[in-house]
Parts: sequence; C-alpha cells; structure tokens
Amino acid sequence: MSVVAAHLYRHGKNVKAVSLDEPIDCKGKSEFVWIGLFEPSKRELEQLEKNYGLHPLAIEDAFKANQLPKIDVYGDQLFVMTRTAHLEQDHIAHGETAIFVGKNFIITVRHGSARAHSELRAQLEAAPSLLGHGPDYVLHAILDFIVDGYLPVVETIEEHVLKMEQSALDSFLSRADVKRLFGLRQELIRFQRIIGPMMEVCGRLVHIETPCLDANARPYFQDVLDHVRRVEAMVNSLRDVLTSVFEVSNLLEQQRQSAITRQLAAWAAILAVPTAIAGIYGMNFENMPELKTQYGYFVVVGVIALFCAVLYVRFKRARWL
Repeated sequence: MSVVAAHLYRHGKNVKAVSLDEPIDCKGKSEFVWIGLFEPSKRELEQLEKNYGLHPLAIEDAFKANQLPKIDVYGDQLFVMTRTAHLEQDHIAHGETAIFVGKNFIITVRHGSARAHSELRAQLEAAPSLLGHGPDYVLHAILDFIVDGYLPVVETIEEHVLKMEQSALDSFLSRADVKRLFGLRQELIRFQRIIGPMMEVCGRLVHIETPCLDANARPYFQDVLDHVRRVEAMVNSLRDVLTSVFEVSNLLEQQRQSAITRQLAAWAAILAVPTAIAGIYGMNFENMPELKTQYGYFVVVGVIALFCAVLYVRFKRARWL
C-alpha cells in the first residue's frame, strides 16, 4: 500500500484516519482531508479521481512523474507539480511531488523524494491554530518544506567547491579534480532548470488569484518565493565560484610553465659558454697557440667555470626582481 498517511482534520486537529475507497463529505472549511501517497498505483489514483473529482490530465501527470514544476487550474481545484532535490555524493537527484488542492482536501503524490512528509505533518499537527486555516496553509507548508530541502544541497556543494578552490591555490588541480568541477557545474545547470519554474509557480500563487486559496495566504507564499530566490542567488554565486576556480587553476599553471621556461632559458644561456669554448677546441687545427701551453687546459676550464658562475648569479638575481 502506498498510502503514507490519510486523515480527516477538524479545526486543525486530527480527527480520524480515512480510506481511499470512501469519499469524505467535509462540512465547511474547518474540515478537510489530507492524504499523502508515495509512488501510488494507477488504480489508487483512479479511486481518488472518482472520490474527489480530480481532473484526468492531472491524474496522468501525477502518475507519470516526468513534469517540470507547474501550476494548473481545473475548475475549482488546483494542481501543483513540484520537484524535490537531494544530494547523492556529487550528483543532485530529483524527485517529484504532485499536489491536488480542493476546498476541503489536499492530496500529495511523491515520486523519488528522499524526504517524507511525516515530520512536516507532525509539526503542523502540533500547531492546530495554523493547521486550522485549511488546505491552502498546508500547501504553503509543503512548498516551504520542499524549497528548504534545496538549501542543504547547495550549501554542501558550496563547501566542496571552496575546498577545491583552496586546493587550487595551494597546489594544482589534478585531472580528477577538473572532471569533478565540470560535473558539479553540469549538476548546477540542471538544478537551475528546476529553480526557474519553481519561482514561476510561487510567483503565480502570490500574484494571481487561484481557487481554493485565501487572499490571506499570499504572504505565506511570498515567503516561499523569497526562499526560492535565495536558492537561485546561491546557485548563481556558486557557478561564479566554479568559474573562478578554473581561472585560478589556469593562471597558476601558466605561471608555473612560464617559470619553467625561464629556468630552461637561463640554463641554456649558461651552458652556451662552455659549449662554445668546447666547440672551438673540438676543431682539429694544428696551429693553435694554446695547445702547447702548460696550464692552458686549467685556464680554459677556469674561464668556463667563471663565466658559468657569473651568469648563474645574474640569473638568480633577475629571478627575484
């Protein structure tokens, strides 16, 4: 059975458990049904469609679970599709939560989400005065719960990136580090494709009149919208940090290559002197006055050593300037 919880609430208090097979006739806004499902079967969704008058297109979207965040209005009912996110090592795994909202019911259908709504339900039941506002307040709480789940994902990736940035400053990034940075960048780009539609959903709940939602609930949805905007700003900032890590790594690598090139050029210049002298003495001429000098060999070796020492000192000083 995929039913996580199904209860009837009256004045914000849990009255009794309900079944999917029986329609509940609620009296006034003080009573509503909250049903939570996890990866339900087609038959279970069709039973809900029959009992609560849900739209077939919304049922199809909730069953397939392959939609971007959106909001649809079907008569006096509201259908909200959201996307959840949780981190699996360096991969952002996404789930879906479809929400049906009517005047006296709210139904959630989760797919692939790592966070159940049990804790959220317990928190709301602990505050009957707030839960008594009805399904619109529960919708706000669920959206806020989903968006708050984005923050640990972004913050964890941010910590990884900052550590890699420090590693790039201390040494050089390995091939594995570079591949990991590119992988994180791709994950953030995919995540942004979710955040954008989520902002549109929250913005519509704030600025556009929709059925089942009281005008007094708009400030709550504005709070959720602010949270989504905060996550978006963090993701944009994190992408900038990733770009800076690549740039710092490239600059340090270029600096290292430039230093190696200068060192090779300096040693080439130093070795040019003994090479030139050795080249002259390697010629097979008979009339060379120095050949019969008693200390000529030692003089030439001394001159070579002197020139090499002078050039080495000069290049050493130029390096520190």
